[in-house]
Parts: sequence; structure tokens; C-alpha cells
Amino acid sequence: MPAIGEIPENIFLLNALDVIGETIIIADSSYTIRWMNSEACRLMNEVAPLYGMLDCGEMIGMNMDDFHERPSHQKQVMQKLTGVHRTRITIRNQVMTDIVIAPIMNNSDEPEGYIVMLMDVTMQAEEQKRSAQLIKELSIPILNIWDKTIALPLIGNFDRNRTDQLIATVLMECSEKQIEYVLIDLSGIKEFENQVRYQIQMMNDTLNLIGATCILVGISPKLAMSIVQLDSKTPIFSTAHEGLKHIMQLQAK
Repeated sequence: MPAIGEIPENIFLLNALDVIGETIIIADSSYTIRWMNSEACRLMNEVAPLYGMLDCGEMIGMNMDDFHERPSHQKQVMQKLTGVHRTRITIRNQVMTDIVIAPIMNNSDEPEGYIVMLMDVTMQAEEQKRSAQLIKELSIPILNIWDKTIALPLIGNFDRNRTDQLIATVLMECSEKQIEYVLIDLSGIKEFENQVRYQIQMMNDTLNLIGATCILVGISPKLAMSIVQLDSKTPIFSTAHEGLKHIMQLQAK
């Protein structure tokens, strides 16, 4: 559907583009950058040093090809462009962004310029930090299963780094929510080697120091054979159901 209505005479179109709040760049038909709004300039001030420039002002007059590792490929894409083109790009391995390019067609349906918008801009370091945090959160699921009781279903490898991370997270959870019982489900651990035994023991001792009780559940017959060296005072059950029932009995006393 074509645009309808008329722009009021007192409204300048470039001013309208400047207040949208999105990163907008306009290039001519030869892909030369001619204008950018204040939001684009703010972003490009951060990008400019990556290209040896002082600020966004130096980018006016540059060709869009100068920002691409494969300019010939970029030209092929632009020459075939008849509608909106969307893709995700990385700028000098530092900035990640979704880019939207649309041709500005004249009355003869030929491009007389291009409008470029950069959306969801994220610095690479921020993206890596966010991804690392997400992995952390996924690797340590903490479930609130009962009054003052949490459960930790352990899955996969259980090394020293993961133990340290787990202990720090659990201690914070216990402190903030006054947790008294920590039910650790080992059904996802297939091999219970000496290193894993040491990590479990260390976590058990740490919880005891803050007054929380560690309860191990999900013990397979194979694990039961190798787990006997753990602190004999640590409650151990074959299923989470039995472990939770034990906690409920303790709380009822």
C-alpha cells in the first residue's frame, strides 16, 4: 500500500527522521553515505576508532563498500535489492547488529538512494558476557521445591570450576532465602570419580558451615558403590521423593 496523506509544510523530513530514536543512515545511489541522524552519529562515534577515524563526521562521504570485507558481494546484493533486506552483521569483531536496508525508489522504480537502519546494537564484549551469564544460569538450575528447601539437579561434567560456581550460587541463595535444606540430585551424574567425590564433599562441608543440611538423592547402584567414602552423616536416598519426604519429616518435628 502506498503512503498516503501530506507532510505539513512546517515539518522538515530529516528532522522527523532524527527524532525517531532509531539509528538511520542515508546513502545515495552510488552507496556513498550522505546523512545520518543523531542516534546513528552517537553509535558511529563508538565505531569510528575501529576504522582509524575520530568521529562519525569523517564517515560522511565514505562509500558503504569501505565497511565490508567483500565489497563485490555487497554490490551484488545491493544491485538486486528491490525491497527491504535484513541481515545480522559484525563490525570489526567488536559490534553486533541487525541491519535493515531499503532502497528509496524514484518514479521510474529505480533506486535513487538507500536508507540503512542498525537495530539491536550490542558490543561484542557485552554479548559474550550475556552469553556467559546465560550459560551459568542454565548450568546451575536451582528449584524451590518446599518450605526453606531447594533442589539442585546436577547434569553433565562436574569439575572444580563448576563446583566453585555452584557453591557460590547456592550460598547466596541460602543466605537470601534462609534455606535450611539443599537436596542435590545426582541422577544426571554417570561417573562418580574421586574428583567428583571431593567436590560433593566440599559442597557438603560448606553448607554445614552455614547451618544448611545437604541431602543427596538420585543414587544409582553404581554410584552407591563408590559413594561410601563420603561423610557418613550426609543423608542419602535413591530418589528425590524419598529425600523430600525425609525433609518434611524433619520439619514436622
